[in-house]
Amino acid sequence: MNKEELAKIQAYLRKTFGNPKLEVRARAKKTDSAEVYLGEDFIAVLFREDEEGEVSYQFQMAILEMDLEGA
Repeated sequence: MNKEELAKIQAYLRKTFGNPKLEVRARAKKTDSAEVYLGEDFIAVLFREDEEGEVSYQFQMAILEMDLEGA
């Protein structure tokens, strides 16, 4: 993903989740995915899929059981 694409996705996620602290960062040596951070905390991986010219993005977030203890 290029910088323009990452910026568009970041703007979309910030608007959708109502949080200006969300940041989409490129991954080293990977062009089909990016990392999503909330402040300095890594929260998800974003995958780009291109099937027959149709581009979509998959937001994949793991929630650990230990993270739920304080919720």
